[in-house]
Amino acid sequence: MRFFVSLILVCLLADVVAAAEQPPNVVIFFTDDQGTLDANCYGSTDLYTPAIDKLARNGVRFTQAYSHAVCCPARALLLTGRHPQRSGIVNWTQGSRKENEGNPTGTNLPKQEVTLAEALKDGGYHTALLGKWHLGARDGHGPLDQGFDTFFGHLGGFIDNHRHYFLHGRGFHDLYEQKEEVFRRGEYFPDLMTERAVNYIDDHRDEPFFLYVAFNIPHYPEQADQQFIDHYKDLPMPRRSYAAMVSTVDDRIGRIVGKLEKTKLRNNTIVIYMSDNGHSVENGGSINMDDHASGFPKGHYYSANGGGGNTGKWIGAKGSFLEGGIRVPAIISYPAKLPRGEVRDQAIIAADWFPTVLELCGVDRLKVPLDGKSVLPVIASASEPSQHETMHWGWARNWAIREGSWKLLGSGNQPKQLVNLDDEQPERKNYLKEKPKLAERLHQAHNSWLIDVTPQFHTQ
Repeated sequence: MRFFVSLILVCLLADVVAAAEQPPNVVIFFTDDQGTLDANCYGSTDLYTPAIDKLARNGVRFTQAYSHAVCCPARALLLTGRHPQRSGIVNWTQGSRKENEGNPTGTNLPKQEVTLAEALKDGGYHTALLGKWHLGARDGHGPLDQGFDTFFGHLGGFIDNHRHYFLHGRGFHDLYEQKEEVFRRGEYFPDLMTERAVNYIDDHRDEPFFLYVAFNIPHYPEQADQQFIDHYKDLPMPRRSYAAMVSTVDDRIGRIVGKLEKTKLRNNTIVIYMSDNGHSVENGGSINMDDHASGFPKGHYYSANGGGGNTGKWIGAKGSFLEGGIRVPAIISYPAKLPRGEVRDQAIIAADWFPTVLELCGVDRLKVPLDGKSVLPVIASASEPSQHETMHWGWARNWAIREGSWKLLGSGNQPKQLVNLDDEQPERKNYLKEKPKLAERLHQAHNSWLIDVTPQFHTQ
């Protein structure tokens, strides 16, 4: 009898060891236009965000996480681990695939760039993108061409959540399954995404997978789940509308994490949550023509109601290199190996997730230079210096460089603002005239950086 009991114990231990040695799964939640402090665990106590708060309790929350000012470069930064300038993503990427079939013009992520999906796929992972791509619509430059085995979502910047049309200009339909255009009119896009994410976890539970859940919310149109519209009915506008969108995305994050828990995959899954940029203050989006492709009438409003985000003492919003435009919420949770309930104040950037994930998954580093640095040293010690002594951003003609508490912002070859993050009211005072030598040194450092990151290949 003892022999059989011992044999059973040996088998159980073998199963435990085998499970422990299995490569971790990776799930990245990338929300859209969720601002600097817009989660309850970041101090926005008026917000109901139980899923994000639970990730914070079960992981490491960062207070100085930086992405980018707008959508396209943020996604290039995340998926390549490199500054978007290296891949030529310095202006808006293409929108409609149909309009650009056979047309070589427009910006797309170059095929030469290696994405996190490609690196993990080479390491034995199945890979999926559900949601927003926004790195070029031309065929040959989409998710399936950059390492993703599965894709469901839209290629451009945003869509109406019920009709699935991009609404700027004349509009165009933008919903794809793999490379095929699909029509699901009347079905709520965040639910379509979430349903596929839950099914994907079921279908791939026996192999390592990388699931990139790139939500299109709380980005406008602000079409929230009715339960959260009711929840926030007493908040003033525009916070009321925006808060309902934040809780809607939090709820869908919770459903997907819940599936990981139900399938007993959560402990061995790296979950990363981050926003792509600050909250939007856009307020001019309305259909301005008859016979719009979406079918919406002239005058239909779809913008962000002028704001609604919480930046605390910081100023700025989406589109700006002030803190409110680029400092975003970010959490990593990996119960099997990383601490829980910790907070880190060191500065990190979206590109850091690339080398961090490769290190945790035991996948070889790329031979191309990465601008991201692993966050594991700062997770290991709250006193470890940030991996980034200097940080840079650039988009179209605008740019910024941060060194320590100083940040220089400019346009073209002209510095415009020199601000200090340690001020009691940060970024309100312009020190440009008071500290010309510091401004000049930072400007020269930015120009040197710009030369370094200028691509050596064409991006079309």
